[in-house]
Amino acid sequence: MSTALITGASAGIGATYARRLAARGYDLTIVARTTAKLEQLAAELTSAHGVKVEILTADLTDATQLARIADRLRSGAPIDLLVNNAGDSLPGTFTTTQPADLDWLIQLNITAPTLLASAAVAGMIERGHGSIVNVGSATALLPEYFPGIYPATKAYILTFSQGLAAEVGPKGIYVQAVVPAATRTAIWNRSGVDVDNLPNVMEVDDLVDAALVGFDRKEAVTVPPLGDLSLWQAYEAARLSMGPNISGTPAERYRKVA
Repeated sequence: MSTALITGASAGIGATYARRLAARGYDLTIVARTTAKLEQLAAELTSAHGVKVEILTADLTDATQLARIADRLRSGAPIDLLVNNAGDSLPGTFTTTQPADLDWLIQLNITAPTLLASAAVAGMIERGHGSIVNVGSATALLPEYFPGIYPATKAYILTFSQGLAAEVGPKGIYVQAVVPAATRTAIWNRSGVDVDNLPNVMEVDDLVDAALVGFDRKEAVTVPPLGDLSLWQAYEAARLSMGPNISGTPAERYRKVA
C-alpha cells in the first residue's frame, strides 16, 4: 500500500487530490491549517475507500510547524508521494503589498514546498522510488498577466521541479510540475478577484483528473489546458537551445557602443 502526503488538503485542489488518490488505494497523510475540515475529509475517505488517513494540522508559514511536517516526511512511516499543493496569493500589486505579506507568501509558496521536498527525497532515494508533485501556475510562463510576486513564486516551482527532476530522476524519483491556468478555487477570493468574471475557468475536478493523467504518463510538466502539445515542445526546445550559447565571453553585440 502506497502513502501520499498532501499539503493544503482541506479544500480545493488538495482535497480533490486526496479523494482521487484514496480511490486509487493510497493511504493518506493530509496537511492543512483547519483540523475540523481535515477530520471531515478523513472520515469521508475512510468510509468510502477503507484507506488509512493521518491528520496533521499545520500552518506552513510557521517555521516550527513546517519543521514538524518535514520531520514526519524525514523520520515517520515512508511517504511514496508528496503533493506540494499548499499555496496562496495576495491582493494588490507589488508596490501596494507590505513587506511582511511578501515574506509570508514566499514562505508558503517557495520555502515550504522546498523544505518538504528536501525532507521527503532522501528516504525516496534510499528506497529507490517515490514521486513529488509540485503544483504551480501558468502565470509562471506569463508573469505580465498577474500582479505582484505570485507569478515569480510559481516560476520558482516550475524551475525547481525541472532541476530536481534532472538531479533525482536517474535515482528512481519522479518529479512532476503541474501548471494550471485559472481554476475555480478560493485563492481568487483571497486575491480580491471575482472568479465568475474570469473567462475559461477550469473546475478543480477537471484539473486534478488531467494532472493525474500526466502523472500516469510520467510527464515532467503537465499543463492541463494546453491543447497543442507542440507549443510546449517548441518552448522547451527553444529554452534548451540557449544552453550552448549562454556561457563564455560577452557576446559581440555587447562589445560595441551604440
